[in-house]
Amino acid sequence: MAAGPTTAEKRGTSKSKGSSGRSSGANNRNQRFRVPAPRVLLVALGIVALVAGGLWALYGSTWFRVERVKTSGTRVLTPAEVEAVAAVPMGAPLAGVDTDAIAARLRQELPRIESIDVVRSWPHGIGLKVTERQPVLLVEKGGKFTEVDATGLRFATVDTAPRGVPRLVLDSASSPSLRRFGADRLLREAVRVRGELPAQIARDTRVVRITSYDSVTLELTGGRRVFWGSGEDGPVKARVLTALMKASPKAGHFDVSAPTAPASSGS
Repeated sequence: MAAGPTTAEKRGTSKSKGSSGRSSGANNRNQRFRVPAPRVLLVALGIVALVAGGLWALYGSTWFRVERVKTSGTRVLTPAEVEAVAAVPMGAPLAGVDTDAIAARLRQELPRIESIDVVRSWPHGIGLKVTERQPVLLVEKGGKFTEVDATGLRFATVDTAPRGVPRLVLDSASSPSLRRFGADRLLREAVRVRGELPAQIARDTRVVRITSYDSVTLELTGGRRVFWGSGEDGPVKARVLTALMKASPKAGHFDVSAPTAPASSGS
């Protein structure tokens, strides 16, 4: 009588069948998700062709070339002045235009420009969006006027004073403040005072006169004068001056150099 398979043989047989089943299943899955080599090659060639076509369209074709430049935001400058300095390469591929270089050139050669955005306007345009500096004070010399912006930068000289911009008078030739702080520091102090004036008083201001670091005087319309003192406590002085003018509308002289003890007089 033939002996049956032993327990160890049964285990081996069972393990072999299980291993074979798993191997067969893995092979089936690999075969199911495997992409034939020719298809992979075709996909890769298609991607390369798309990229090459896109690059040709942007740089090699005539579809996206610079044909026009549009300037906006100018007030004193003219679009022609801005575009001449910008020197946008007409006919060049739009994608290849160096917008950063154009912006840097405009800021360097036209200091009146405070900021500039150079933008591509597809498919054929370049836009130049200009923000010009605004003068807050004027320095008169030799019949010409140097414009000063809110940062104290002297950015342009013009023959005619812009309307509504007060003149800055530096009466500090013999002042110790000039030797200690320098003309530029006194200029910035005057700009600081001008920037803290209430809107109505700023509109009425015709001259900002500075004789030292702590001696700033405003000359307003109607012959009125305001002794401001130093640039310290500007916002407080502005509020006090507004209240003082309301309380004494016919006064001609105001003193807010010590805002806790302001004064006004009729002449």
